[in-house]
This record gives sequence, structure tokens and C-alpha cells, in this order.
Amino acid sequence: MRLFSQDTKVQALKRAPLFEGLSKKELTQLARVTEDLEIPAGQVLCREGDTGREFFVIVDGETDISSGGRRVAARGGGDFVGEIALLQNTERTATVTAKTPLRVFVLTREDFRQLVRENPTVERKVMHALARRVVELARDPTLA
Repeated sequence: MRLFSQDTKVQALKRAPLFEGLSKKELTQLARVTEDLEIPAGQVLCREGDTGREFFVIVDGETDISSGGRRVAARGGGDFVGEIALLQNTERTATVTAKTPLRVFVLTREDFRQLVRENPTVERKVMHALARRVVELARDPTLA
């Protein structure tokens, strides 16, 4: 089911630090391979310790983020979670739960990797953004 226009997706992806260096054309390519979802309040988007496979962009609604059973942050419309899962087959560092009903779109690791294979400049730009993100997280782990 299509919930969002392509322009809405491109603008949301543009706000994600991982994609900040991408051109409008590259962002549009990413937007085309995303899936729109409605998620009810109380549903877990991703669970700490599980292997991550997707990146979520929150368009509407609010989430709670917990780590070690303790609430550490919240994210809402315009925010995103799970970007590291696009790049690395690793465990989630936190649990993200829908506090309210959510409208999100999702980019899977497989779709992202296919795009990178077709357009290697995307990978280079994402790696630069990732390096900046690692530095930010080292300074403030609550950003994770």
C-alpha cells in the first residue's frame, strides 16, 4: 500500500545523516525501493540483540527506544532508526517500540545493496557519512 509520495520519501531520506551527501537522483532511487507501512501502538519495530535488516524512516507517530531494559530516547516524525543495519550484519543496539500508531517507510539491506551495486558512488558517499556518524556517537552515545 502506498502511503507516501516519492517527494515525501526523498525529503525524509535527505534528513538522514547517512544519506546527506546523496544527490536528488540517488535519493529518488532509494525512495523507489522502500515499502510504506502502518504500525500499531505497542508493536516492536526492532529488538535489541536481533540482527538488523532494515532502516526505518518515521513519517508520523512516536517511538520509545530502550537499551538494557531502560528507556534511553524517543523518536518521532522526521526521525529514523536502524541505519547501521543497511551496512552491517550486526545485532541491534536497542529496542524500538511504537508509542503511538506509526506511519513509516522501510529500506531493506538487500534493496540498499542492490542500489549500491548499480551505483557505486552511493556507497562512497554513505561511507563518508557513516564515518561522521561514528565520530558523533563516540562523543554522545545517546544519539544511537
